[in-house]
Amino acid sequence: MASNAASKDAPERNPAGEAPLPPPQTGVARSLVNPALFTLIGIAILCGLGTWQLERKAWKEGLLAAIAERASSPPGDFPPQNAWASLSRESDEYRHVRLAGRFRNDKEAHLQSNLVSERKDDGALGYDILTPLQMADGALVIVNRGFVPLDKKDASTRPEGQIEGEATITGLIRFPQPHPWFVPADDPGKNVWFSRDPAPIAKAYGLERVAPVIVDADAADGKPGLPLGGQTRIRLANDHLQYALTWFALALVLAGVFGAYTVKRRKP
Repeated sequence: MASNAASKDAPERNPAGEAPLPPPQTGVARSLVNPALFTLIGIAILCGLGTWQLERKAWKEGLLAAIAERASSPPGDFPPQNAWASLSRESDEYRHVRLAGRFRNDKEAHLQSNLVSERKDDGALGYDILTPLQMADGALVIVNRGFVPLDKKDASTRPEGQIEGEATITGLIRFPQPHPWFVPADDPGKNVWFSRDPAPIAKAYGLERVAPVIVDADAADGKPGLPLGGQTRIRLANDHLQYALTWFALALVLAGVFGAYTVKRRKP
């Protein structure tokens, strides 16, 4: 009986009888080392990406709060020309400013755009009227005076909106936006623009001392006529929580796949 028990516990030999074979479970464990290593690395990467997205979410929420505060604050003076070089997107985009001067109505540009409105016509196609405002020192700031429908592109169709003489404007600083590849090229000959950028407009009209930003004029409350001011739509995507949950979910799926694989490998 003792010899039978001993032989039962003895390591199994291969058919040639040369060396004992390792217990089956030992071979399975060894075969799981590499998959486990790659799984751990994958989970670490996925969790790292999820954590990074949570950090981005906190940053974006802080940015949105700062923009909302700038846009809703009382307007401050538009910076003088010697301070233009220090303007930055991080600290000045959507800053509420005030500026005074005379509109150069003969130099207005027509930027194709969509109406920003709380009514049913929101999104209607037309033009934003970009007009240089010449300040007392001779420097120019291109002001987005607002939206006009397609059939009101010509200034002669909206004479009540052509401001003559000294004017004071309040609005939000906007920096140039990239020109997407799928958007048509600007057509200075027809005075139709697709680039929200003061530089090419200044070049086309031969203007000098032009600010590197545009000011979106506030809505003219209670004042009828065109253009319709207040065409700033503050909309910054904040999908970082969704992205973070996606990365963490993928980490759980990867762990589950490895668990299922391990169970399957350990079955006799």
